[in-house]
Amino acid sequence: MVESAEQKSTQQRLETLSTALHSGTAAQVRQLLASLHAAEIGDLLQSLPHGPREILWRLVDAEDKGEALIEVNDDVRAGLIEEMETDQLVAIIEGLHTDDLADLLQDLPGAATHELLHSMDKQNRQRLETVLSYPEDTAGGLMDLDIVTVRANVTLDVVLRYLRLRGEIPELTDNLMVVDRFDHYQGLLSLATLLTSDPDASVAEVMDRAVDGILASTTDDAVARLFEDRDLISAPVVDEAGKLLGRITIDDVVDVIREEADHSLMSMAGLDEENDIFAPAMLSARRRAVWLGINLATAFLASWVIGLYEATLEKVVALAVLMPIVASMGGIAGSQTLTIMIRGLALGQVGPTNARTLMIKEILVSIMNSIIWSVVVAIVATAWFQNTDIGLIIAAALMINLVCAALAGFSIPLALKHLGIDPALAGGVLLTTVTDVVGFMAFLGLGTWYLL
Repeated sequence: MVESAEQKSTQQRLETLSTALHSGTAAQVRQLLASLHAAEIGDLLQSLPHGPREILWRLVDAEDKGEALIEVNDDVRAGLIEEMETDQLVAIIEGLHTDDLADLLQDLPGAATHELLHSMDKQNRQRLETVLSYPEDTAGGLMDLDIVTVRANVTLDVVLRYLRLRGEIPELTDNLMVVDRFDHYQGLLSLATLLTSDPDASVAEVMDRAVDGILASTTDDAVARLFEDRDLISAPVVDEAGKLLGRITIDDVVDVIREEADHSLMSMAGLDEENDIFAPAMLSARRRAVWLGINLATAFLASWVIGLYEATLEKVVALAVLMPIVASMGGIAGSQTLTIMIRGLALGQVGPTNARTLMIKEILVSIMNSIIWSVVVAIVATAWFQNTDIGLIIAAALMINLVCAALAGFSIPLALKHLGIDPALAGGVLLTTVTDVVGFMAFLGLGTWYLL
């Protein structure tokens, strides 16, 4: 596998850091940390086992600790928070953006939360309460309340003088939000337009009215798709009445995309992307035991099906030898359809209007592949065991299982989503059960019927 530049860079930093930590050279570690972004520090923290991680955390500059806490997963964050006193914890997170602070607040001890809220002024506390009033996986939970608003009836010259008076603008500001006197969102004034247009022109004359505000209740994956489709850097967030609440910036959307990708990958193995990879072995074993137990139950079901044909297997040993081929081919074919479906559902590309068309297409693909590979397997099996009947039986079983696998790969994600279950989490186990059971029953059933 080809390593990315980012992977190599992280590994090189990790090697340098490990060497410095083992040699006890704190000055060298601090020098390395001073050259890194908070996200890079977070990567290093997650890449170290307990012990070296706690040592590194104590050497991180206090100004970087708040941002670094945002970048690590939940398990690692909880461990780092335990290492800190309440006053230290409050000091490092006070300066965070409201949206980042809202994400952190649920992980803080009660004493730290109380002290933090007590130290905030009324305006910032209200801003924080606004973000916390929305679920974290919605536009409202993602939004940053630090925005610059202007009125449509003022001139661009007035806006420029206002910005100079402010002295600074929030990070990743590419547009100013245009509102009326009741703070209802009206449109965007891009900085490029502001700087290149006639200063005597009014905001209303040059503003962009085509960009709609994103409802605060919009899910985070829908927000990510909007940013991807429209190439946005930032976007306004509004309530049901159209009142401007805040904005979402591209850095938050990138985090959503990364978390969604991690979730999809880890869920297919029954794991949680927020788990610490260096968690104690006992804790990790307990977390994985449930998934293994579910898999074991489905394996017993497949074994029970095989047991039904014990007499057939005793008389025709060739069936036992070839049996794994049918189940394996069905599993691969089904997983291809399952992956397409999970991705399509996640991106909103599959729904009631096109599901039937996609199902027919997947069945046709499975039929074509089943014809090709059943012929190949039949020829190999016939030549191997010098028995044409064996070749015909495995060919027929393979065709049956590949078609059933495509149907299962298509229908399982839809059924799970309808039940409110993550298809990435349970789809693989259910699919394996279906392909194993159908494959064994088709192969051994045909063998029993035809050969005995």
